[in-house]
Amino acid sequence: MNQDLLNELNKESKSAMLKRNLFAFLISNGTSTLTDIAKDLGLSIPTVTKLVTEFIMADAVKVYGKLETSGGRYPQLYGLQPNAAYFVGVDVKHEYVNIGIINFVGEICYTAYEVPFNLKDTPEALDELCKLVSSHITASGYRLRDILNINFNIPGRINPMEGTSHNYFCFSSDCTLAELLSDKLGTSVSLDNDTRGMTYGEYTQGVCAKSSPRNVLYINLSWGIGLGIILDHKIFLGKSGFSGEIGHITAFDNQLICHCGKKGCFETEVSGIALHRMILERIQAGESSKLSAGVLRGEPLTLAQIVQAALSEDVLVLELLGKLGHKLGKQIAGLINVINPEMVVIGGSLSQTGDYLLQAIKTVVSTYSLNLVNKDTEIVTAVLGDKAGLIGACMQARIRRFSANSVSLDY
Repeated sequence: MNQDLLNELNKESKSAMLKRNLFAFLISNGTSTLTDIAKDLGLSIPTVTKLVTEFIMADAVKVYGKLETSGGRYPQLYGLQPNAAYFVGVDVKHEYVNIGIINFVGEICYTAYEVPFNLKDTPEALDELCKLVSSHITASGYRLRDILNINFNIPGRINPMEGTSHNYFCFSSDCTLAELLSDKLGTSVSLDNDTRGMTYGEYTQGVCAKSSPRNVLYINLSWGIGLGIILDHKIFLGKSGFSGEIGHITAFDNQLICHCGKKGCFETEVSGIALHRMILERIQAGESSKLSAGVLRGEPLTLAQIVQAALSEDVLVLELLGKLGHKLGKQIAGLINVINPEMVVIGGSLSQTGDYLLQAIKTVVSTYSLNLVNKDTEIVTAVLGDKAGLIGACMQARIRRFSANSVSLDY
């Protein structure tokens, strides 16, 4: 893509907005005819022809052949030029980051998984994160001028419309986190939270990709628990981007204090943190498990070890996992009654326990949701694993560059 068109896209003029809309349409719909583009954008055929011709001259769009029809002349199909632009996704975890690059048509060109990084709410950690991203862009061989947007998925409460974070890196009062990152990295930056990134990844290239359901609930069951909501093919953000805080519904009268400071939150009994706590309590009370030796020696117990113990049919872990699935199933049943989705996706680290968790959830859902409603809903396990967040971050970077943070999933 030539520099003149790039400069034009950065403006706030009517012409620039029109061009961004056309790119957003091609991202969402793939190859299309001039007639389809004109109809969707509400433009005349001559206007669309002029814009598409300009994009071809700028090496941003190319002809993909002709559409076969039952009669008359075959119209040409136009689509994005794969190498015209690139987008970076950064999926930030507590102990590492995943970094990836996709081209203009969404093909993955570069990935780096589990790059060591210690997530702390400090300027030094932010600087380190930027250095890691810059170094991997350099290592990929792609030029920074060809990177049109970088999307960061960060844990916690993120307002993607404003580009602000309320849990990490929120120490600057002069600008938003997105603006600060853009200044440090030298290109456009957008933000979202980790659960919505995983939701986007599973929807676009994971378990939802073939059927493209209209309404989906994504459960991110890792150390904490989060909810991604897709309504009418679009991620539901809420007014300030804080939708999906299922972990902080007051669900139990257990007097356990959640990390948010309140008591009885859903997350205190349904999360990796809760399962970890219960396993330690039961082992220290004298019960036997494949994890007992390490726990009694005082070694740290990881979520990966818990998952492996479940897959090895550890009786204690499976018992506690079943109880967790029972509690989660009740909440999912309520959500199904309210939203009536086509699909519920169980994702996150604990979803890797497979059918042990899934069957417990399904049994409870069938008991506590309305039969007339739950028959419409398929409950499935996510398929992308740790790749979901990175793929989602990359795909978000692409769509958001041209749609002013409107997170459409009609890809």
